[in-house]
Amino acid sequence: MRIDDEIQSSKFEDNYHKAVVNVTYTYGWLSNAFRCQFERYNLTQQQFNILRILRGQYPKPATINLLKERMLDKMSDASRIVDRLVQKGLVSRCTNSKDRRAVDIRISEKGMEILTKLDIEFKTKDVLKNNLTEEEAGQLSDLLDKLRG
Repeated sequence: MRIDDEIQSSKFEDNYHKAVVNVTYTYGWLSNAFRCQFERYNLTQQQFNILRILRGQYPKPATINLLKERMLDKMSDASRIVDRLVQKGLVSRCTNSKDRRAVDIRISEKGMEILTKLDIEFKTKDVLKNNLTEEEAGQLSDLLDKLRG
């Protein structure tokens, strides 16, 4: 559906303004689509993102700084998100044996199990494939890369 119809307005300053509104609206649309999947496992998008980063690091540990660098949402408080994941038993935190000031963060077996279930139940392409071909998805990704410079 066109952004004009979705927000019931066609009053844009120009196509640049329309594009910004459309990207912002689409971010919310995607977030809502993903939220339903994550809520089934009592996760937020940010927690899911950290679990995915930690799985990619596994078996090596990650630091809070590494998580901050790789997170999709740069405004998120990685330390607090890790605290919540520790409380849920999805990650562990321990002092680095070589540098006592550093903290090592690793995904737990329970965290791995949840990601495995999500991998089976939920594919991100399922949200897009009804409206975009794989080639169009690639073009969209390239345009978004270009937008960010």
